[in-house]
Amino acid sequence: MDATFRASAKVLIVDASGRVLLFKGRDPARPDDRPVWFAVGGGLDPGETPQEAAIREVREETGQPVDDLGPVVLTRRFHWRFGGTVYDQEETYFLVLMPNFEPSTSGWSDVEREAVIGHHWWSVEELRATDETVFPVGLADLLDDRLRR
Repeated sequence: MDATFRASAKVLIVDASGRVLLFKGRDPARPDDRPVWFAVGGGLDPGETPQEAAIREVREETGQPVDDLGPVVLTRRFHWRFGGTVYDQEETYFLVLMPNFEPSTSGWSDVEREAVIGHHWWSVEELRATDETVFPVGLADLLDDRLRR
């Protein structure tokens, strides 16, 4: 099966308590599938660097400005399906420390409004205990490692 390549920038937004902001979503084309939890972020626009995309995505998806993304903390590549298209996605993850806030949906696209069904600030302990699907896999260990440095 052919897959469409998609470069993506993701941001692990972590508050002072060490909790990470994740969105809960599902593919509107497959409403019976179990929703998944995922970090803020999305695809790179043409000519955009992962850093530029990450800054733009945080503003669009949360309403919060961010200037300093810090270093890349994870890259991963995988296949996934959304809206009938199979994507070969390469993700670049950044970790940003920010005060806790309530995300604004004012910058969301129609697709985001249809696909995202919630958000939650997750502690490492909650991530370890949940039976829900959370991406990226191993997020609790990644956060534990990064926040103890």
